[in-house]
Amino acid sequence: MMLKLTKQKLDKLRNNFGGQKIAVIGDMMLDCYFRGDVKRVSPEAPVPVVEVENEFFRFGGAANVALNILKLGGVPIPIGVIGNDNDGRIFTSLLNEADMIFDGIIEDTSRPTTAKTRVIAGNQHVVRIDKESKENISHETEKKLLEYLSSNIHHLQGIILQDYNKGVLTRTFIKNIIELASKKNVLVTVDPKFNNFFEYKNVTVFKPNKKEAEDILGMKIKSNEHITKAGRTILERSNALNVLLTLGAEGIAVFEKDKTEKRMETKARKVADVSGAGDTVISTLTMALAAGGDIIEASYLANYAAGIVCEEVGIVPIEIEKLFDAVEKDNK
Repeated sequence: MMLKLTKQKLDKLRNNFGGQKIAVIGDMMLDCYFRGDVKRVSPEAPVPVVEVENEFFRFGGAANVALNILKLGGVPIPIGVIGNDNDGRIFTSLLNEADMIFDGIIEDTSRPTTAKTRVIAGNQHVVRIDKESKENISHETEKKLLEYLSSNIHHLQGIILQDYNKGVLTRTFIKNIIELASKKNVLVTVDPKFNNFFEYKNVTVFKPNKKEAEDILGMKIKSNEHITKAGRTILERSNALNVLLTLGAEGIAVFEKDKTEKRMETKARKVADVSGAGDTVISTLTMALAAGGDIIEASYLANYAAGIVCEEVGIVPIEIEKLFDAVEKDNK
């Protein structure tokens, strides 16, 4: 489908993006990178020795979604868990640097901060080291997070549930968040994973990707008919207002109750790296809905944003100016 947004509509949305308060609830992660060179093999074992030239840290998981909200002009309120460890301290310092509100980040001494460490030699990814607990958070931690949300919900324009199955979004927590949001009339968007997939009932937008849809429905999505069947089934079973199915190179499909589905082709001209594209889609979508866009306008902007970040190497957040300038140029 072709959608043209008028300059007035675009300007209105762009202006309304500013200051939208969006809670991002889910699995906060720290991405650590060690970059260097390999010049020799270790005398201790037949493995390369990477001489580290630089190391850096980035937001991962739900924290990357919060960063995207920030770069789109919104005010992200991350709600999640870190451990009492070095990675947790680095994570907190990144929040400080980004000037994010982080009193919704609870320290849980019984679990580590989720951290993914990538060792890269030249342009070669040598190894990834994961530190995490996939156990559900304790009832006590869950209660603290819910209390924090309850006491701040009257400031919020939207809530993103960002699930990576690391234990923060438990069944009861999901149910309580959605009930609270619907009482207070706050929109909820969801980026689901396999566990708890259909626990997300009655939300504003449910956004699985193709692989997640295939896994949960036990089918391969290979044709237009398959896309329709998958989207309709998920819409019915989740009772969501809207389902946005992301299809990688094939763009996105949008399903609304009692309406025909809409398809949008990908906007990426050359795909350099798809990592982080899902985070960009959910962030842009939620911001656009909070700013007064309808589901089609919001999906259009989200699809655009994903196309822009896929052209960059690495996990790059979407910038508001870049997004709206590109859309404006295309709509002329």
